[in-house]
Amino acid sequence: MEGLTILYLVYTFIAFYFLTLYIITYVQNRKQIYETIKLNKIRSLSIVVPCYNEANSIGKNIEAFLESDYSGLKKIIVVDDCSTDNSYEIIKQYAKKYPRVIAFRTPENTGRAAGPKNFGAKFVKTELIGFSDADSIPNKDAISKMVGHFNDAKMGAVTSRVFVDNPKNYLTRIQAIEYKIIAFTRKLLGFLDSIYVTNGPLSIYRKNAYDQVGGFDMKNLTEDIEITWHFVSKGWKVQMSIPSIVRSSPPTTVKTWFKQRIRWNVGGIQTVAKYRKKFFQCGMLGLFIMPLFIFSWFIGITGLFFLSYRLTNYLIMKFLVAKYSIASQVALVSMNDLNLNPNILFIFGMVLFTLGLIYTITALYYSKEKGRITGHPFRDIFIYSFFYLLMYPPLLIVSFYKYFRGYNTW
Repeated sequence: MEGLTILYLVYTFIAFYFLTLYIITYVQNRKQIYETIKLNKIRSLSIVVPCYNEANSIGKNIEAFLESDYSGLKKIIVVDDCSTDNSYEIIKQYAKKYPRVIAFRTPENTGRAAGPKNFGAKFVKTELIGFSDADSIPNKDAISKMVGHFNDAKMGAVTSRVFVDNPKNYLTRIQAIEYKIIAFTRKLLGFLDSIYVTNGPLSIYRKNAYDQVGGFDMKNLTEDIEITWHFVSKGWKVQMSIPSIVRSSPPTTVKTWFKQRIRWNVGGIQTVAKYRKKFFQCGMLGLFIMPLFIFSWFIGITGLFFLSYRLTNYLIMKFLVAKYSIASQVALVSMNDLNLNPNILFIFGMVLFTLGLIYTITALYYSKEKGRITGHPFRDIFIYSFFYLLMYPPLLIVSFYKYFRGYNTW
C-alpha cells in the first residue's frame, strides 16, 4: 500500500472518529442542550471588563450589565488599559452615575487583555468573578442562566454562547455561522468534560479557583484558553450555558480577521507547548483536550496537503495529456479514459464531507433565528463549508511559522 494511501486512511479515520463522537454525544444529550440549572442560592459576583480604545462600545457593555436580572451582581469593575481615545472619560462618567460601576486605569499599557483583567481582579472580594470584553453585549438573563452551574462545588468556570452582533458584511455573516458552530461544538464537549476555552465575551469563574491558578497568563496570546487548561489540570470542572447569550463584534475586514486568527492559533500553540508534559497524563486535559487540539491540527494540515497534491497532480496530468495529444494529433478524450468504477478513498471523502455538512446544519438549527430553518441562507452555508473552512489550514501553517519566529504581539 502506498504511503499516501496510508496517510489518507489515517486522516479519514481520525476525522470519522471525532465526527462520530460528536454525533453520538449529541444523540445522547440533545434534550439537555438548553438545560438551565436552578440556583440553590444567590452567589455574589463581580464583573471585570478590560478596555482599550473602546469608546464606541464600552457604554453599551456597562449598560447591559446594569440591566442584568441577576441580583447577585455587586460590582462592575471597568479597567482601562491606558486608552488613547476617550474611553476612560466615558467609564468615569458611568462610575460617577452608578455606584456599582467602578473605574480603574492600569499604571501603564499592558498590551493585552490579561493585563487589565488581572489588575481588576485584585479588587474583587465576591464569591464569583466574571470577565467580559468591552465590545460584548450580554442578554439580560445571561448571567442568571450561568451561575446555577456553581451549585456544584467542583465547578470552577462557566462560559456563555457568543453570537455575532449585527453582521454588516459578507465576512461577518460567515463568521456568524462559524460562531454558532463553535458554540454548539463547545456545548457537546461540555458533556464530555472537555471544554477547552472559556470565551472572552462572557465567562464566570469561582474566585478561589481563579486565585489558585494565579489568574491569567500574561505571556499567552489566548489567556482564555490557557486559564481553562489550568483549571482542568487542577481538577476543576468547566461548563457552558447555551441559553446564556452574549453578542460580540467580530473583525469586519480581512486584515483584522487574519490578525485575530493568527493570534488565536499562536496562543493555542503556546498553550500546548506549556502543558506538553501533561499529554496523556493529566485527566481529561491530557487524555482528550490536548489530543483533540493536536489531531485537529493534523486533520487541517493533512487535508490541505491532500487537496493541494490532488489538484496539482490533476492539472499537471491534464497539461501533459493536452500537450502530447495535440503534438500527436490524437483525441484528447476517448471512451477508454472514462472510469466509472468508484474509488474507495473518494467515497470516504464524500461521506466525511456529507457528515460534516449535516453537523453544520444541525448546529445552526440549534441557533436558528426567525424566518429560516438554520437562520442563514444556504448560499452562506455553502460558502462557509466550501471556501471559508479552507482558510483554516493555511492560517495554521502561518501561525506555526510565526510561533517559531517568536511572534507574541496582541
